[in-house]
Amino acid sequence: MTLQTVDPAALDALSRAALASPRRRQNLNLHGDYADPCQRLFNAVEPGSYIRPHRHAKPPKPECFVAVRGRFALLLFDNAGQVTERVELAPDGPVVAADLPPGVWHAIIALEPGSVFFEAKPGPYAPLADKDFAPWAPLEGSREAMDYLQTLLAAASQKA
Repeated sequence: MTLQTVDPAALDALSRAALASPRRRQNLNLHGDYADPCQRLFNAVEPGSYIRPHRHAKPPKPECFVAVRGRFALLLFDNAGQVTERVELAPDGPVVAADLPPGVWHAIIALEPGSVFFEAKPGPYAPLADKDFAPWAPLEGSREAMDYLQTLLAAASQKA
C-alpha cells in the first residue's frame, strides 16, 4: 500500500464528474477494494442529486460525514418518514462533521454547487445489501423521486 493524497485539483475534477453524471454525484474511493474493512471515500454531490433515504442496519454500521467543500443538509427520519433532525454541514461550520449511529434513517442533500464530503464507514461494501432503503421514499430515477426531493429540500432549508 502506498500513501494516497488528495489535492484541490482532484476535488475539482471530482466535482466536474459529479456535475456531468446523470445522478449528479461521484465518489473517489481511497480504500483498495470493496472488501476493505474500512470504507473511506470523498463524495461530490451537486444540487438536484437524490440520495434516497436509507439506513445501514443489517449489518449495523455507523457512518461518519465530514464536509470538505460547499454545504450539505443531513436529514434524519423516524420510521414513518418524518424528518426528526436537520444538521447543516459545512467546512466553515457551525457543524463540520457528523457521526451517525447504525440503523438511523438518513439522507444527504447538497445545498451548494461543488459540495464535497468525506465519508468513512465499516466495510466490506456489498452493493446489494449495503443499504436498507426507506420504503416510504420513492425509488431513485422515478418521477416521484424528483417531487420528493423538493420536499426534502424544503426540510433541508428550514433553520434548526
